[in-house]
Amino acid sequence: MFEGDPTATTPMSPFAPPPPPARKNGGIPAGRLVALGLLAFALAAFSGRVDLASLVSTARNYVDRAAPAVQTTTSSTDAAAVAAVKDVVQRANEAQVQAYTRNDPTLMRATATTAYYQELVQTNQGLQASGAQSIALVKLEWVDVSVSGTTANAVTNETWRTTYSDGSVADSTDRNEYTLVLQAGAWKISADVQPNTQVISPGTGSGTAPTVTQPGTPASVTSSSSNWSGYAASGGTFTSVTATWTVPTVLSTSSGADATWVGIGGLSSSDLIQAGTQAMVDGSGTVEYSSWIEMLPQSSRNVPLSVSAGDSVTVSITQQSGNDWLISMKNNTTNGTYNVTVQYSSSNSSVEWVQEAPSIGRGLVALDQFGTVQFSGASAVRDGKTMSVSALGAKAITMINGQGQAIAQPSTITSDGSSFTIARTDATSSPQTGGRRRRP
Repeated sequence: MFEGDPTATTPMSPFAPPPPPARKNGGIPAGRLVALGLLAFALAAFSGRVDLASLVSTARNYVDRAAPAVQTTTSSTDAAAVAAVKDVVQRANEAQVQAYTRNDPTLMRATATTAYYQELVQTNQGLQASGAQSIALVKLEWVDVSVSGTTANAVTNETWRTTYSDGSVADSTDRNEYTLVLQAGAWKISADVQPNTQVISPGTGSGTAPTVTQPGTPASVTSSSSNWSGYAASGGTFTSVTATWTVPTVLSTSSGADATWVGIGGLSSSDLIQAGTQAMVDGSGTVEYSSWIEMLPQSSRNVPLSVSAGDSVTVSITQQSGNDWLISMKNNTTNGTYNVTVQYSSSNSSVEWVQEAPSIGRGLVALDQFGTVQFSGASAVRDGKTMSVSALGAKAITMINGQGQAIAQPSTITSDGSSFTIARTDATSSPQTGGRRRRP
């Protein structure tokens, strides 16, 4: 399937100007997809994330690896069942194209479970927001199909083509690992993971200074990223992260999306558990605010915690024992809360406090004009000890565009060791190809 992923993240070192804008989705992802990605080539003129609605990786610039050699195998001796599984995958892909062309998401319902159908709806919404005029499946190659009782797995290599409103065209090939379940005598897709997308760790480089005033003292540019701005720390074992921020007020006249989050992992590894808030500006100028969680390589998903511009939000992610993680989110302004325990295998290798340009479909969305976002109470538990961002020796990350200009820059950490701001500059942010994401 053509996926969008918002919240798989992937900071990058300085790069040459990207190919014609084109997720994610890193999509999308969003396991994001994103694509799973959030808004517009057209808008750059989604930029939306995320799912959105992943939007959205929360990531993240992803890298497409070379697809493995095509070798179709079947673990099931039931040729009819294998044929039925292949038929569903093929029809699902065709349905996604038709749904996008006709702007009728219900066409995708027949081949997907309820949960996966919602992901597909968000994926297509993110693609539309990113300025994609059309999507097309160019090539599908079968790698493996296996059927066991009422579950099945299918692996394909798929090449998708996206045509954008500015006339640019982007092709991407991904390995898709489908999971299907038998419901009422019919096979339906319950998940689609693209495992060949990996996170890229931020590198060092020199971006240009912001052209708007940073409320604090601008941090020096020691690390740059195509979609992350904020602070990250590594070295040791991290079992908890937390921070409070004020949901930024996004200009409805801007194009794109933004996601604010905390996470564990993902700096130099492909695992990342994260949670945060997001804003997306749609084609009509409406700004939609939402809250979400994501565990790569799964897609991000919205959670029932209402947020609005100006709300104070606190988010914590804490390892309970083994692979049990507690994600706690509170809207301090409305006293609304959301808590969930999830199962996730983490490397515990890093922690992040980030403002992101989400990804969807097959690339990053444009970063909207969010102004500034203020982080406070930012800390993490490393090797059993609670430490502030400053005490952890966290490094600043500046988000840059394809020309190396800073588009979002963090301030230095204040004297309390746990507060900083991230400011949006007036440098141009355009959608970029080359990834799959979350959500935003």
